[in-house]
Amino acid sequence: MLISMTHGGETAGAAHSDDGDVYDALLQRIARRDKPAFAALYDQLSPRVFGLVLRIVVDRAQSEEVLQEVFLEVWEKADRFAADRGRGRAWVFMIAHRRAVDRVKSAQASVDRDVRTGRRDLEVPFDAVAEDAEVRVEGERARAALDQLPAAQREVLAMAYFDGYSQSEIAVTLSTPLGTVKTRMRDGIARLRKAMGVAE
Repeated sequence: MLISMTHGGETAGAAHSDDGDVYDALLQRIARRDKPAFAALYDQLSPRVFGLVLRIVVDRAQSEEVLQEVFLEVWEKADRFAADRGRGRAWVFMIAHRRAVDRVKSAQASVDRDVRTGRRDLEVPFDAVAEDAEVRVEGERARAALDQLPAAQREVLAMAYFDGYSQSEIAVTLSTPLGTVKTRMRDGIARLRKAMGVAE
């Protein structure tokens, strides 16, 4: 299935981002192979899914490929979504996060293979490869550091970076004042930077 690539704002008449029932209903229709429902879900969620993937993968061309993979998986596995076990949007973002991480791991594995088989013949200094590997390691360190945060800070950061929620949406979802959400995110990021030894 070829999916048109558009990463602009949500289409007119798109569901409000906090209306989880709409995404649940769309996924249930997609499970019955309803193509208009799939198109609607893509129009409403693809910009945010692409943003999440791009933050992880970094490379735009590869991120577009991952976006295609995410929505192909949504089309093929919509019948596995259970509304009583979570929100539809979160389910889509979970697929996107897993696909993006898999792409990063695959790219790193390819780099590692190249290094093992051709390191002695490379004209490029090995430091360039080491630097790229270090970037990947930093991602793993960040996730480990996130696990050490207080639950309130970890929750808002995970919702923002893994589920694609805005600060306002987090405040609504958690029934928490927006100012409190911002404070938790600021303090959480500060703790992450300290844990990872990153200068302010």
